[in-house]
Amino acid sequence: MKKSAPAKKATAATARKSAPAKKSTAKKTTAKTARKTAAKKATAKSAVVRKATVKKAEIAPKKATAAVEKAAPAKTIAPKPPRAESRVALVRRARRINRELAEVFPYAHPELDFDNPFQLLVATVLSAQTTDLRVNQTTPALFARYPTPEELAAANPEEVEEILRPCGFFRAKTRSVMGLSKALTEEFGGEVPGRLEDLVKLPGVGRKTAFVVLGNAFGHPGITVDTHFQRLVRRWQWTEETDPDKIEAAVGALFPKSEWTDLSHHVIWHGRRICHARKPACGACPIAPLCPAYGEGETDPEKARKLLKYEKGGLPGQRLNPPQAYLDAGGKPAPPLGAG
Repeated sequence: MKKSAPAKKATAATARKSAPAKKSTAKKTTAKTARKTAAKKATAKSAVVRKATVKKAEIAPKKATAAVEKAAPAKTIAPKPPRAESRVALVRRARRINRELAEVFPYAHPELDFDNPFQLLVATVLSAQTTDLRVNQTTPALFARYPTPEELAAANPEEVEEILRPCGFFRAKTRSVMGLSKALTEEFGGEVPGRLEDLVKLPGVGRKTAFVVLGNAFGHPGITVDTHFQRLVRRWQWTEETDPDKIEAAVGALFPKSEWTDLSHHVIWHGRRICHARKPACGACPIAPLCPAYGEGETDPEKARKLLKYEKGGLPGQRLNPPQAYLDAGGKPAPPLGAG
């Protein structure tokens, strides 16, 4: 018994020494567990916050929704062509737009009244910075008094100015039409030439005017790049060019040459009647699914229909003497100058 006593003392001492270690381990374990628990609570709390935020973002309050619905009706967005549209896809889309417009405007024609190439040439020069309607209301008096290039070239400038006054810029336009009449008389025997290189040499005649005359008086294909044409082909992303000559080349490369004249009519008619500069009637547009600019104008169908012009809006056209096909399609001739 006396020999075993030291062993017991040793055991007790060992126990006393190990006790602090166990106590320290227990404290560490408890602290670790507490940290894990706190982390879980923080994670759960943040998840709840994120969930609440998502719900608020996705679901608007009923009052707010009602206010939005009253302010503006829902809009149906038409599909847009991809940004990286291939050349083949662009050609296909451009030609499809032209086919669609040909169905909408099967009676499209030049909107200047004329009976011969000379009248069309003069009317086209006069149409700069004014409407075809105003030109059509003005030219009957001009051609009644000066029916040939020879007679217009020999006219009194002041008398011609007075006739052309309603067209605006009447002095400059008088110089142009009298100058081209003189050139036709002296250089082409009083006849309008049927070649581009000859037409553009005449005073006041550029490529646009020349192509109008060549396409509609002589049957030679040409693209007429007026303000409507420029606006629409850029809206449709057919080209990013701004120079008329470069637009002509870029668009001409998308179509067979035989389609150029009719293409010009379709685009210009669409620009005058539906795809206006300031407020396009997107909701009444027959080619909305093909248009990258859909939504720039009014998309509500009822409101868009009120924006339509000329025969599409039930209104008179721009010609006093339009082709029979236009009249058969429901078009109305324009009133003469001074008519109430």
